[in-house]
Amino acid sequence: MASVQRRTPALLGIAAALLLIGALRTLYLATIHSGALRRDAQNQQVIVETIPAPRGTITDRNGVDLAVSEPAEDISATPYLVGDPAHAAAVLAHLLGRPQAQLAARLSERTGFVYLARAVPSALARRVMAAKLAGVEGTPVMHRVYPQGTLAAQVIGALGTEGAGLGGLEYSLGSALGGHAGERRIVSDALGQPVSITDIHREVPGASVSLTLDANIQQRAEQVLAAVGRVFHPQDSTAIVMDPRSGAILAMANWPAADPNDLAGSSPEGLENRAVSFDYEPGSTFKAVTFSAALQEGLITPGSTLNVPDQIQVADRTIHDDSEHPEETLSASQILARSSNVGTIEIGLREGAPLFDRWMQRYGFGAPTGSGLPGEEVGLVPPLARWSGSSMGNLPIGQGESVTPIQMATAYAAIANGGILRAPYVVRSVDGRRRRHAAGRRVISATTAAELREMMRGVLAPGGTASEVSIPGYQLAGKTGTANKVDPATGEYSNSAYVASFVGFAPASDPRLLCAVVVDEPQSGSIYGGTVAAPAFGQIMSFALPYEGVAPEN
Repeated sequence: MASVQRRTPALLGIAAALLLIGALRTLYLATIHSGALRRDAQNQQVIVETIPAPRGTITDRNGVDLAVSEPAEDISATPYLVGDPAHAAAVLAHLLGRPQAQLAARLSERTGFVYLARAVPSALARRVMAAKLAGVEGTPVMHRVYPQGTLAAQVIGALGTEGAGLGGLEYSLGSALGGHAGERRIVSDALGQPVSITDIHREVPGASVSLTLDANIQQRAEQVLAAVGRVFHPQDSTAIVMDPRSGAILAMANWPAADPNDLAGSSPEGLENRAVSFDYEPGSTFKAVTFSAALQEGLITPGSTLNVPDQIQVADRTIHDDSEHPEETLSASQILARSSNVGTIEIGLREGAPLFDRWMQRYGFGAPTGSGLPGEEVGLVPPLARWSGSSMGNLPIGQGESVTPIQMATAYAAIANGGILRAPYVVRSVDGRRRRHAAGRRVISATTAAELREMMRGVLAPGGTASEVSIPGYQLAGKTGTANKVDPATGEYSNSAYVASFVGFAPASDPRLLCAVVVDEPQSGSIYGGTVAAPAFGQIMSFALPYEGVAPEN
C-alpha cells in the first residue's frame, strides 16, 4: 500500500506532462501549423475541375451536320500509383483496343503522368473507370466528329489532339467555334465521395456556323472528281459550284479525298483546299478577260472580223494555234469559240499592254478574292514595268500570269451576273446571325456581259472546243483551258504536264449556277480542257440545275 502511494505522484506527473505535451501540440497545430493543414485537407478534399465547352456545330445550308462535338474523356495514368502494370495493361488493352505491350510500357514509365488514349467516347470511358484501376483516371473533353466523313473535308478542316484547328474553317473560325471552358469546385469526404459540387463559372458553348454549301451538290461534285481521277489519273483536281448572283459557294470539292475523322490516314496535301491555294497558269479560260476588255472598250464587237493566220510573231516569240490552218477570216465570236490563240493575241494587241494590265487588275487578279477561306493564294500578275516585248503574246492567252480556281470562278461570276464582281463566300451565318457581304463593284456593263455570255455559248456549240458537252433543256456557256505547266527543273514549259480546266454557267441567258473545274496534270486519256474538265462540268451541272429548281429553257 505504501508502495502504491509512493508511485501515485509520479504517475500523476507523467500524466500531467503528457497532457501538457498534447495541449502544446494542439496549440501548435491550431495556430502555427493550421494554414498548412487546411491547405493539405483542401488539396485532398477540394478539386477545381475544368468543364470543356462544346465546340460549335458546322452545318450546310439545309442544317446537315458537317462537324459536331461529343462528350469524351482523355484516359491518363500516374504510373507510380499503378500497382500492377501488367494487369492494368491487359484490362485496358481489352477495353481500348490498344496493344497490350504498348500500354504496359507506358504504365511502367518513371514519370508522374502519361496519356493512354485521347478523346475516348463517354460510354467507353465509363467502362474504363468502372474497372477501378489504381492510378488510371479520365479527364472530360469534347471530341470533334465529322458525320459526313470526307465530304467538304478541305473546306471544314480538322482539329488536332490539343483542340486547335489544323486548317479550313476549324482554323479560321476557331475563336467563334471554340467557346469558353467552365470551372466547378468539387468537395469530397474522407473516402473520396463528392459531398458538394459548385459551379465557379459555367462553360460557354461555341457558336454554331451555317455554311452556304449544299451537302447534295457537294457530294455530286466529289463523285464526279473521283470519276475524273479514275479515268485520267491526275495529280489532283478541284471543282467549285457558285450562285453567281450572290457569290455564295454551293460546293467546293477537292480530290483526292481526305477524312478528318482519320488524320493519321490522311496526308497533309490531302487536307489542302486546292480551290483557293492552287496557283496555276489558266490558259485559254483567261481569254474571257481579253475579250471582255476589248468589248467594253469598244475595240471589237461580237461580229468584228479579223484575218487569222495559224501563227503570229510578237517581238522574239512565235505563237501558233493548236493546229495548222490557212489564213482565215473569223469573227470575234468564232475566235473565242475555237479558242484561237492567234486571233486572241490580235485582239489583245489592239488593247495594248497598259490597258490590258489595268483589266487584269480590274478583275481582281493578283489579289485575294475576299472569300475568307484560309490558305488562299493571290496568284501572280507581273508588274507592267517588268513586261517584255513578247508579254502581249502570252498574257492575253493565259500564259505568264498565275491564278487560283476561286479567282477564275469569281471573274466568270461577274460575266454571268451582268457585270458585278462580288466576293465569294462560304459562311452563311454565325450563331444565327447572317453574315453581311459587300455589294460588289461593276467591272463591265450589263450589255458587255450579255454579249460575252452569248459568245461563250459558241464554245459548247458545234465547232467549239467543248461541243460534246450538253444538258438537255439548258443552254450552256463557258470556256475551256489547256495550259502547259512550267517544269521547275528547267524553268521552261513542259511538254508533258498540263492543267485542264473549264469554267461555265447556265442558263446562258440568265445564269443561276456557275461551275469551275480544274484538273492538275491528267496522266492518261487526254490533257485537254474540252475532254477532261468540260465533261465534269456537264455532269455536275446536270445534277445541280434541276436540283436547284432551275426550269429547262425548252
